[in-house]
Amino acid sequence: MGLFDQILGAVSNSNQPGGLDNLINIATTVKQLGNGIGADSSTMQSVLSVVGKQVQSSLQAKQTSDGSESVQDLVNQFAGTSANSQAVDTLFSPDIQAEVAENAAQGTSLDVNTIQQLLPSLVPLVLSFLQSGGNPLLNQFLDADGDGDVDIADAIKLASRFLRI
Repeated sequence: MGLFDQILGAVSNSNQPGGLDNLINIATTVKQLGNGIGADSSTMQSVLSVVGKQVQSSLQAKQTSDGSESVQDLVNQFAGTSANSQAVDTLFSPDIQAEVAENAAQGTSLDVNTIQQLLPSLVPLVLSFLQSGGNPLLNQFLDADGDGDVDIADAIKLASRFLRI
């Protein structure tokens, strides 16, 4: 079963953390963040794609060094729809934060400072999307060599279309 099928399964099961209510909260928060800075949905998806890839890389490194349980604990600790600068500092060094902001600013109308200010809101959203309790999304996300290479921006785009947000 590919990641797309698992996302659809998670959407249909509103009792698990990756369910419909969680996706609605994530998509709504992304839209509000975009509206707050004057960014359209494609800009936010571009930024989320860069942030999501770095979160993926950081979680993969943590999984290699500390194990899957440590990654799950980190996701559970920092997932949410509220800004949390500690989540950013835990996952990204200051140099990585600057690199993520620079990469995300390329090809968008947003400047590096705006993206750096968004990171404490975006990282917990990505982690919230991954938060699981028997939900296989986290393991699929960490499996960069898997056959379903869907990143967080693709999933938000799908959720936004599905939910008409």
